[in-house]
Amino acid sequence: MSLIIAAGLLLGAPSVDAHRVELDYRGQRVDVTYRSNLDVSHKQVGVAGPGGRASTLRCAWKANVSIHREARSAAGHVLARTIASDAPIGGSRPGWCSAQRSAIAQEVTARSSAVREHLLAVAEQDRDALALELDAAHAPARS
Repeated sequence: MSLIIAAGLLLGAPSVDAHRVELDYRGQRVDVTYRSNLDVSHKQVGVAGPGGRASTLRCAWKANVSIHREARSAAGHVLARTIASDAPIGGSRPGWCSAQRSAIAQEVTARSSAVREHLLAVAEQDRDALALELDAAHAPARS
């Protein structure tokens, strides 16, 4: 993952990892793009210990992964859909969340291969749903 994406993670910006496929639907070409989006949230847990006692401060973080699909058919139809992930990436770091954002961004970046694998799996699983949406888009209008 590039430094631009890592910097984006620090600022809470979405990832720009994309996967493009070209499908044949009833003899027409459909260009499909899947893009991953990471939404990193932080939650401060524990307390700062009084003088001489250990602190229990931790920053619990979670990166929800969603996939945005945009399909453009040769007939001019554009079908968009966002698919939320059931299994977010998460972890915990000692200390204040404000001091751990950079380390958390690096940890999320280190797991970019898991995000990419999820993106490819979603793209594969989405084929049936996309075919149904294309059928509905090409169906004659009912009166």
